[in-house]
Amino acid sequence: MHTKINILFIINPISGGRGKQAIPDFIDKYLDKEKFSPNFVFTEYPGHAGELADEASVKNFDVIVAAGGDGTINEVATQVLKHNKILGILPLGSGNGLARFLKIPNNIRYALNIINNFQVDQIDSAEFNGKCFFNLAGIGFDAHLSAVFSKDKKRGLSGYVKLGFQEVFNYKAEKYILNIDGVTFKREAFAVSVANSSQYGNNVYVAPNASIKDGLLDICIIKPFPIIKLPVLGYVMLSGKAETSDMIEIIKGKKVKITREKAGAVHVDGEPLEMGEIIETHINPLSLNIIVP
Repeated sequence: MHTKINILFIINPISGGRGKQAIPDFIDKYLDKEKFSPNFVFTEYPGHAGELADEASVKNFDVIVAAGGDGTINEVATQVLKHNKILGILPLGSGNGLARFLKIPNNIRYALNIINNFQVDQIDSAEFNGKCFFNLAGIGFDAHLSAVFSKDKKRGLSGYVKLGFQEVFNYKAEKYILNIDGVTFKREAFAVSVANSSQYGNNVYVAPNASIKDGLLDICIIKPFPIIKLPVLGYVMLSGKAETSDMIEIIKGKKVKITREKAGAVHVDGEPLEMGEIIETHINPLSLNIIVP
């Protein structure tokens, strides 16, 4: 008799704006019980997923599954990384950037099949002033938008897009000094995204050629543009053409120091935070164990 793998599902009940109370029963129905011994827990407040994952790592859970959006995944993955456990993902968020990159489907039943197959791989993780991220972190307009959006209770893509249109008219590009692997670049930018994977979520690609296994970050500088070109930028990102667009400059590197004019908003895997004018970011190659298709 082989021992079953202890697996904990950490479920964020509000990610993506849908109720999740039925999820444990659903998982129970489709999870391979020959292989896994499942437990379930719901998060109750921001930061809770990280605390639960930290406790679970000490308590003999081998696999910890983040059932939520990129924010939930970030909290859980940070602890999985710290304790050298294995991450699973059930994408229940509104954007699901990392899950989409990994080709983990939004259909929960299919996502559970991936967990049942239990193929574990290692991917890069990164740090943004000491805070782990796995998908994207950034400063500039997208960070500003995350900060404003977090105060708005109507989550979801349509609310985000609407808010984006309101904010974009008043947003001013800022000046940045980027030191990438020892080379200095001075740039004025609408936003600077540091990408481990290729997209924000919802198939909006800022770094279409990014890889989570190459030991490199893609630093994506979105140049200032006249507002009339906003639809062009949208098209460039949705069609995955950022590499060839003159609106976006992409520089790859391992270690980056960004100096900006003043402290302010940043986002780390979509979650808004405040940081100072200097931001140091670097890649940790093949550091996270994760279940992949």
